[in-house]
Amino acid sequence: MAPANEPLPGTSDLWEPEVTDWVLLEQAARDVFGRYGYGELRTPIFERTDVFVRSIGDDTEVVQKEMYTFEDRGGRSLTLRPEGTAGAMRAIACHGLADGEQLRVFYMGPMFRGERPAAGRRRQFHQVGVEAVGGLEPYQDAEAIAMLVHYLEAIGVSGGRVRLNSRGLPEDRAAVSAAMRQHFAPRAQDMCPDCQRRLDSNVWRILDCKNAACQAAVEGAPKMVDLLGDESRGFFAAVCRGLDQLGVAYELAPRLVRGLDYYVHTVFEVVHSGLGAQDALAGGGRYRIGLPGVKRPLDGVGFAAGMERLLMARESLGLKAAGRPGADVFIVALGDEAIPAGLGLAQALRRTDLGLRVLAGLGGRSLKAQMRAAHREGARWALILGDNELAAGTIVCKTMATSQQETIRRDDLVDWLRQAAAAPAAAASTP
Repeated sequence: MAPANEPLPGTSDLWEPEVTDWVLLEQAARDVFGRYGYGELRTPIFERTDVFVRSIGDDTEVVQKEMYTFEDRGGRSLTLRPEGTAGAMRAIACHGLADGEQLRVFYMGPMFRGERPAAGRRRQFHQVGVEAVGGLEPYQDAEAIAMLVHYLEAIGVSGGRVRLNSRGLPEDRAAVSAAMRQHFAPRAQDMCPDCQRRLDSNVWRILDCKNAACQAAVEGAPKMVDLLGDESRGFFAAVCRGLDQLGVAYELAPRLVRGLDYYVHTVFEVVHSGLGAQDALAGGGRYRIGLPGVKRPLDGVGFAAGMERLLMARESLGLKAAGRPGADVFIVALGDEAIPAGLGLAQALRRTDLGLRVLAGLGGRSLKAQMRAAHREGARWALILGDNELAAGTIVCKTMATSQQETIRRDDLVDWLRQAAAAPAAAASTP
């Protein structure tokens, strides 16, 4: 049994320097999505259960097996959010959307699913995603896919492949479902129990099953686009034209359906070889979602990416924070008067426009002990301030990489640090 002070299975504590990589993902999202006119939305981490059941579909793996659902003191059924779209759509419906109006939002944060922990998949995981709600234009789908590619490039993830398909309109589904059942019925005995049940309840879900026997049965299944009506095929052709115009490379994936039932028209995903066998990095599509208390369904297009999996892809490309971020300046304070003066100097340096990360020795330790601490923190400069320097209005500035030091007037310190910061970095020295 794991010690009581360890995080629960499927969760983790995040420390620097790993947090630095997370911040990069978040900052890139705000930068890239903002360029396309998206604003940040933050929703609660739990909602009424029917928000997810009605949006995602009660025949999905997420709803049937993976949601963390509980009852509050008032007897309401609540669920920790397993994905971001349903909550975002609930928020947009609450906010209100006039006819012809479009809203573009992005979100990021923790999601919760009770699935078996695996590489890049956790019970508390994190997603970054976007929703463009209120438009029905195929070129909006193409732009969303191009924005996803732009974001991946911004975080340094190259080598991803865009896979594209269409689920068509709801009125297309009877013909597609009939063709699918005709294909899968003779193969049902070899499929998993869930897919045997789905043959009658939701045959489309068979295409998304990860069971090896079911995947073998999927081979040779009808291509959905060939079974769609003229309107759906025309919409899909326009999405492809838009991607060509935007310079986004893609490949057709005629049996891609994605895992949630709210999708119509476009579905897509980006896969990456750095993730291993489960290679999906991000995905999404166009959807039509009905929500409790909302008379008409909401149409939109969006995508989400698992942030843990984005970090895995970055790591596979050699992109990972190298070590704990160190201090720029370590103030070595020696003497009863120098210690509080060093505290004040540290604060003054933090407030300059240099953006310095400043630590100060505040415990009255020896010069040797404080210099060792400066080395451990990776400080670029040690500023030595004793009672003698304090009385003379000077400070000893030591460049840690070269062990060179000089005594300067304290009034000249900011200018000295500005010049030192602009100089080429020297190789680090040994403690």
